[in-house]
Amino acid sequence: MDFASAAPSAIKSIKQRDLLNTWLRLYARQQTAPAIWEYQPARLEEELSDLIYYTVDNSAPTPRLTIQSEGTRISRAYGLTGKGALLEDYVGPLLAPFVMPIYHECVARGLPVYSVADVDDIYGRVVAYERLLLPFLTDDKVSHVIASLKTFCEDGGFEIKNLLRGSDALPRPKLRVVIDRDLFHRAPGRIAAAEIVEFADQSGGPEVPPEIIELN
Repeated sequence: MDFASAAPSAIKSIKQRDLLNTWLRLYARQQTAPAIWEYQPARLEEELSDLIYYTVDNSAPTPRLTIQSEGTRISRAYGLTGKGALLEDYVGPLLAPFVMPIYHECVARGLPVYSVADVDDIYGRVVAYERLLLPFLTDDKVSHVIASLKTFCEDGGFEIKNLLRGSDALPRPKLRVVIDRDLFHRAPGRIAAAEIVEFADQSGGPEVPPEIIELN
């Protein structure tokens, strides 16, 4: 499975961008993924229904991910609960070839991975399934992954129940990228340290030499 290189701007959902920005602020300190306990985004409780936490077992040749928590909306989409189950067993043999390589890429790269696929609800309406994966380190290895899962239908409403199991049609991948460019976050409306700002008199009176201030 091929993954393109992308910047954070590839992500469509504003809430997923907020989650990524919190991760980026932690990443920027040492240019490496943070520990899971450091990750405390604002208004996290509002997103919990769309988040799944995983632990990663790196002892096997292929990393194994175990579901540690599960959002209620995602449970409805898959049609069953999965806490404590291996991810590959939870999604099943039909979906595993579409799902597992995305998680494996996140673990291998230690970077966020974003994907979009079209799926059909039980009435045949096309739903965009947007997945953002964020990796977290322990002892320099990816030990946890948080997945933010969003669904969107251009036609408006759709049926989330059994969304990922209720149709014979397999997911149709639209986008698979590793977020490996522009790995920084600057809060909007602020001036970065050490930038030079020049103030000039605009009153039209006698000319006054401009004043230059260096911000540290």
